[in-house]
Amino acid sequence: MTNYIMKKIAGLFLGVLVSVSVFAQGQMQEDKAEAESGRNGFSSPDFMTNIDGRQPIPLSGKWMAIIDPVDFGIGSWAAIWKDKTPTGKTDFYEYSFDGLQLDVPGDFNTQLPELKFFEGTVWYKRIINYESKENTRVFLHFGAANYISNVWLNSELIGAHEGGFTPFQFEITDKIKPGKNTIIVRVNNERRADGIPAKGYDWLNYGGITRDVNIIETPETFIKDYFIQLSKDNYETIEGWIQLDGSANSQTVELSIPEIKLKHSVITDADGYAEFSVKAKKLQLWSPENPKLYNVNLTSGTDRITEEIGFRDIRVAGPDILLNGKPIFLKGICFHEESPVKASRATSIEDAQMLLNWSKELGANFVRLAHYPHSEHTVKLAEKMGLMVWSEIPVYQGINFRDPKMMEKLDFQLKEMLYRDKNRCGIIVWGIANETSKNPARDEALADIARRTREFDDTRLVTAAMNNWRMSPSENVARIDDSLIESLDIIAFNAYVGWSNKWPAEPGTVKWEIPYDKPVVFSEFGAEALYNHHGEADVASSWSKEFQEQLYRDNLKMFEGIPNLRGTCPWTPVDFRSTRRLLPKLQDGWNRKGLLSDKGQKKRAWYVMKEYYESKEKNY
Repeated sequence: MTNYIMKKIAGLFLGVLVSVSVFAQGQMQEDKAEAESGRNGFSSPDFMTNIDGRQPIPLSGKWMAIIDPVDFGIGSWAAIWKDKTPTGKTDFYEYSFDGLQLDVPGDFNTQLPELKFFEGTVWYKRIINYESKENTRVFLHFGAANYISNVWLNSELIGAHEGGFTPFQFEITDKIKPGKNTIIVRVNNERRADGIPAKGYDWLNYGGITRDVNIIETPETFIKDYFIQLSKDNYETIEGWIQLDGSANSQTVELSIPEIKLKHSVITDADGYAEFSVKAKKLQLWSPENPKLYNVNLTSGTDRITEEIGFRDIRVAGPDILLNGKPIFLKGICFHEESPVKASRATSIEDAQMLLNWSKELGANFVRLAHYPHSEHTVKLAEKMGLMVWSEIPVYQGINFRDPKMMEKLDFQLKEMLYRDKNRCGIIVWGIANETSKNPARDEALADIARRTREFDDTRLVTAAMNNWRMSPSENVARIDDSLIESLDIIAFNAYVGWSNKWPAEPGTVKWEIPYDKPVVFSEFGAEALYNHHGEADVASSWSKEFQEQLYRDNLKMFEGIPNLRGTCPWTPVDFRSTRRLLPKLQDGWNRKGLLSDKGQKKRAWYVMKEYYESKEKNY
């Protein structure tokens, strides 16, 4: 890799701008539009990698809050970000932060009954005391907030962000002051036709500051980013790049892995950038059976950071998926970032542990984190537990691929996902879309996204979950019909045969015609059933565990007719909340496709899938 090429690749995702705006008196509507569209001069929030290695100052806990259903506080009349209090006999303001408190991280929908389905604006406020340090840069970092966020420090707008599932940060070195400081955040989770995802998604739209908030301190020149990976050409070579940020960018940086006695030094250029390629003998490669991670140290003249990183090789060869050169079958499960037991957004390491423990108990070696990037808690823990990961951006049904602004947002969210998790070896698949309709604009856009994803990171596979297939009942044949397959490494498709689609014939006789020499992953299948609810096994409307059990058995028979099948991902391990599930007594606002109930109780289909995965142990 040449310096020029790597800089070019790194810059592919840096050209998209998300702006902020300065709010003017008497311009409420323009102010609101500018705040949300973000196009007025500030570059995109540019977060650093591995904040856990920075001894972050956590801002978790109770934040003061104001519920603003009509987004009144964004305008000049209310101007909630100014945080005014009456000072004279004639002063008054029609808002106050003295009252409601909300947990951060946490969604606001589950903290008050009246906010259960709320989609709108909530204002957050936190007062902090800060002790200034010499030669130190200071950043305010958000793990995620859904969906549009505006952030003020001491009533000064410091930035905005659009997107509900990726981190963002703002440098506040010259804005934070010794002693008392006030942070105010406006978060709006209204569904948007021009949002990613758009309006029609099938999960509860949890709003608020849903992941950790931290203050990060760094030296004046610090190690901002790096990509450290196993070479695709040699299992005894580690390669990658390092990026410094500051005024003293040209430095010697040492890469060390003490466990294998590796030390290697590079000199960064005037832009703080350097590439490296170094021999690393006796590496233990990461796998589900041996999820080996190494302490990797980076030390410059002004900074030092450590991260646990693993090394593995993932690729396809014809119909096979090869992990470290050996064929594997992806025994998967899809799940949302939701704690069903709490009926809320999953926000903690304990929430992640629960979801991943269920996956392991089922016999999975692979999780599809649907339909957006999940928290770093989940990704890192999955890696340590030996679970391979499919991570995807929320390009869900209803995206307008003809809109250039929509494509900018897609690029931006893709960049944030790739940059955050590029050093997580457990991630083997980047997902770029789910159930998008065929049209020339979509085909061109997603093919381009697939190409540029590989240019940035050629150490992982690229796919999209498609649902463009059709049955031919007269022939008992299902045919994949999507030209996007040409651009993907894995053919992944969602098919609810026996549920959303009727069986054209006996399940064991249905054949899949797939005219591509590529691996196939059945990325979603299943049916709804209410736990402990009985009914006919051949009646879909029974919502019974008998029906769900039989449907799973029928799908497993059908899988035998898929010649290139190399993975399955049932939908889902556990029931999850959805505003589109309106059937009283049976759904009551829950999607009941889980193999477990919302209380974690096992349905019959759980045991069917567990037995299937146990049988795969003999072959893979």
